[in-house]
Formats: sequence, structure tokens, C-alpha cells
Amino acid sequence: MAGIDSLLKMVRDHGADELRLGTDRDPRILKAGAPVRTSIPTTNDDFLRILLDPMFTPALEAQLRAEGRVETTHQAQGDAAYTVALTRRGNPGPTDPMPFDVVFRKGQAAAPPVEVVRVAPAPVVARPSAPVGGSPVASSDVLSLLRRAALTNASDIHLCTGEIPSLRIDGSLRLIDGPPARVEALFESLLDEAAREQLDGGRSVDRLVDAGDAGRFRVNLYRVAGKLAAAVRVLPRGAPTLAELNLPPGIEDCVALPHGLVLVCGPTGSGKSATLAALAEAALSNAAARGQGKLLITLEEPVEYVIAPRPTGIVRQRQIGRDVLDFPSGLRDALREDPDILLIGEMRDPETIGLAMTAAETGHLVLSSVHSRSAASTVERIVDSYPPGRQAQIRVQLADALRAIVSQRLVPAMRGGRVPAVEILRGTSSVGSLIREGKTAQLTTAIQSGRKDGMVPLERSLADLVRSQHITRDQAHHAANDIPTLTQFLG
Repeated sequence: MAGIDSLLKMVRDHGADELRLGTDRDPRILKAGAPVRTSIPTTNDDFLRILLDPMFTPALEAQLRAEGRVETTHQAQGDAAYTVALTRRGNPGPTDPMPFDVVFRKGQAAAPPVEVVRVAPAPVVARPSAPVGGSPVASSDVLSLLRRAALTNASDIHLCTGEIPSLRIDGSLRLIDGPPARVEALFESLLDEAAREQLDGGRSVDRLVDAGDAGRFRVNLYRVAGKLAAAVRVLPRGAPTLAELNLPPGIEDCVALPHGLVLVCGPTGSGKSATLAALAEAALSNAAARGQGKLLITLEEPVEYVIAPRPTGIVRQRQIGRDVLDFPSGLRDALREDPDILLIGEMRDPETIGLAMTAAETGHLVLSSVHSRSAASTVERIVDSYPPGRQAQIRVQLADALRAIVSQRLVPAMRGGRVPAVEILRGTSSVGSLIREGKTAQLTTAIQSGRKDGMVPLERSLADLVRSQHITRDQAHHAANDIPTLTQFLG
């Protein structure tokens, strides 16, 4: 086991507690759920089997192929014991290649390293919290499902009473082997009387569940055709870095400014929250490197990424419905709480938008997200949220406050997972003039001609991903189905 022990030594040297490997995946080392930056090459099938030799015996492979999941333990040389969870990806035939994922977790009692035991997912102590109401306790069946989603690198779980559950993996939905879901029974312990009244009144219910080593999860419960359904989002523990998200170099310049408005936009599920958290991390790190202390206040619904404070910095993460009534109330409070950086989970109404722009104009760096597909449509969405009589004033205010808009889409990668393709608009004087004059349609041209100012057209980002062999040309064209000029960037 010299191969895997060398990787586990890296886990120990980083003070981390988890190693994740997978067929044709980049290895990941995690410390308390937060990724640690590494440069370990992708593990193809042959390399992964060499790393796991002699653990990965023919008997274990047959068991994994048949059952989909196997747990064992491994005592690393000169290090701690690890639990080892192997999970099959997909449903390959008896003779088909079998991609799989492996997770090593530190801290369990030692056992013979090649002994394979067939066990159900270990129970997890849950420490859930709710945006509204008390603190529910998740059932063991729910925790088992959440653990399965985390081990397969799923981003979401979709459940509806009477239907087979689905996981969203790399952007695609995949059915789970097993019986139809009984959502009422699964989530009964999460529903108090007030939550049931919300559901009966046609509203949805949000819960945030901390399931220990299985991770953190946002649960949205709602009714459809008289049945209870649930959408569960897998939430990482720590905020990622810009490099870990594969965002283009230079994007950190957006948060090196002392004040202004930086927006991240994209469709649902495009990674906006991750990018916002990474930008906040970068802003704190840049300030710490200059010996400056900064206060970051976030307003989120819910708190998705836990942002670590710095020795010279303070982080206050407030959750809508738990710590504060709503976004406008939280923003008004924040302006009296001496922040340097404000992270607003989403600008969704005129009052929040107006307060955010006021904060950006009065000496704060404001980071937020908008549900829109491009930089130009983000500007239009902000302006159109106001009545016609106020739109000219809002254009002037936005032109003065805006520092950057990062528009992104996640594209399936050739080696598994997804990578971001981004468009970056910088708030230059010429861009400000276009916004003031209502010439939003010309912002696309400004981006294409603004390379020296750090602007990046989406077409160039997609073409760079093709040239670096992260995505195929077909995937680039599919992602840019509304951009006719992509071909000239691809050459």
C-alpha cells in the first residue's frame, strides 16, 4: 500500500482528515470539509487500482460491482487508521468497465487493512438547524441518503413520494437503486407544526441539516399534485478558493478594490454561490497579506459556505429567517455594523438592490448574485426591477457603483465533473457611459474589445477550455447555443 500511503502522508502533512479519489477524477484532500490546494494528477482506472493494491482484490471488486458500495478500513503506515468507502458509479454490466470513487476518512479504529466488511452506512450524529423554528433531528434513513449523495459527489437529491429518488451528478439526473421514496416518513422529524401549516398553505419549507461527516445539506420541502416532494442541495463545509473553482487568472482583481459592486450571475445551478464565497475568501486573504484587518458580513438564505476568519479579520455570517428577518432588514442593520465587505446571497427585489448600491457607493465592497444569463442581461434585470420613472436614476447609480460582473456557466468536463466558462465585464468609464445612456446592447461589444481592461467574452473562455482539453468542441457549442461568434474564437 505504498502508493496510497504516500497520498495519506500528504493528508497528514496538511493537517487534513479526508482523501477523495475516483476513476478519471482529480484527487482531493479535505480539511474539516474544506478543500486543500494540491497538484496531484488525475487518477485513471489503471493508476487508481495500482494505488489501492492490494486492497482492491478481485473479491472486493466483485462485491462493489454487485452491491454498489463497500466499506473497509486501512491502517496507514506511520499514521492514523482510516475508514475506506468505495462507491460504484453508474450501473455497468458484468463485463463493462466499472468507474468508482474512494473516500479515506481519518479517525477510526484500526483493523486489518485488507479485511472487507459488508456494512450499512454508519450512523451519523446530526446537528441540524432550521432557518425558522426549532432545531429538528434528521432520521437515520435521511442521514444514510445524505451520506450516499456526498460519497457520489452529487450536487442535489430529488425526492417525491411514490417515485424513485434521483441524484444530480455532474449536472445530470441519475436514478438511485432502491424503492420509491416515502418523503413524509423520511422527513417527518424535520417538520414541526408551523412547518406543516406552511406546507398546507401552499408554501415550501427550508431546513439546513448538518449531518456530521456526511456534510451539510439544504432541504426544501414542497407539495406537488398533493404529494410531498423534496429538493436537497449538498453544501460544502468550507469556502473554495478561486483556483479550486478553475476560474480564470485575474478574477481576484475584482475584490482588490476598496469599494464598489461586484456581481456574479448565471442560471440556477451554475455555481454562483461558490464563486461568491471564493471571492469573499480572496478579499479577506488579500487584506491579510497587506496587514489589513477587514470585517465581512454576509446575508444568506441559507449559509452555504462557512468562511473562516483571519487572524486580522472578522467574519459574521447571518442567515435570513434565523438571524435576520429578510435581506433589506439585514442590509440596513449591516450598514450600522461597520463592515468592510458585504456578501449578499441574492439581489432579488428593488429595496435590496438599492441598499446594495448605496453600500457600494459609501465605501463598502459589496458582493452579490443575480439570476441572469449574461452581463448585459444583469444590467437590464436590475434596471427593469424599478418602475419606468426611476430607471434613469438607477442607471446612473449602477454605473457609478459597478466594478465587475462575472457571468458563468458550468460545462461538463471531458474527465468528469464540470468546469466554469465565464464572461467578465469590468466597470470602466466607457462601460459606465453605456449603462447611463441605456445602451445595454453595446455591452457585449465592449466586452469583446476590452481585453486590456481584463474583460473576457464567454466565447473566448469556451475556446480556451477547448484548447486546454477540458471540454470538447461539441460541449462548447452546446454551452454557447446563443452565441453565433464562437466559431471564430475556436479557429
